[in-house]
Amino acid sequence: MLKLEKYLKRKGKRRLNVSGVLRILGVSRTGYYSFKRRESNAKLSRKDHIKELILKIHLKSKRIYGAPKITMELRKKGIRIAERTVGKYMREMGLRAHYIVKRPPVPHSDPSFEMELKNLLREQFNPKHPNTIWCSDSTYIRTKNGFVHLTSIMDLFSRRIIAWRLSKTLEARWVVECIEEAKKYRTTAEPLLIHSDRGSQYISQDYLEALGDIKPSYSRKASPWQNACIESFHALTKKGMALQL
Repeated sequence: MLKLEKYLKRKGKRRLNVSGVLRILGVSRTGYYSFKRRESNAKLSRKDHIKELILKIHLKSKRIYGAPKITMELRKKGIRIAERTVGKYMREMGLRAHYIVKRPPVPHSDPSFEMELKNLLREQFNPKHPNTIWCSDSTYIRTKNGFVHLTSIMDLFSRRIIAWRLSKTLEARWVVECIEEAKKYRTTAEPLLIHSDRGSQYISQDYLEALGDIKPSYSRKASPWQNACIESFHALTKKGMALQL
């Protein structure tokens, strides 16, 4: 060790020569790089293990949990990890939190009516053809002039917004206008399905009449992940608007 101390003093702040240090310690270059590979593999193995846990926690939360809550769950399991690292791993895995938007209660409590609001989509978010499955949602967005409501229709095949409206209210007519615009924009003979939540505008008579031959599909109450694609789009839109304020 005295030889090593003298060598380090002589080098000062200059970059150390790996070969020189290894020679003084009596370690072969092969042995040193073998150790580095084992250390690297151990780190990679830990990362893969943590990613597997992140995925399990995310799925168990119905895809609602983001980096902060997943970090807390990992720490409960005794894993010391930074929230920033969890966020980085989630981005690498393509995982995102789907935020729940609180909505007013649907003014229908008749059990027979509830049975009619069926989930025909069944979380099949990847149709093989365009214009076969659409989804729609309405949310609020904060602007410099106050809150406005955004109503959108998305084609699940391309994840493209094919119709949208900004309004001061959540009246059914805005959804109806979106439906009419989407029909004009996407002339199709395909059997169509449109999925939404159970908001009052989506169960109104005006909305159902505007659909025509399009079959309506509905998420269960308090189940935003059943309409996750457009819920996620609206969440990102709201975040983007918030950053500009």
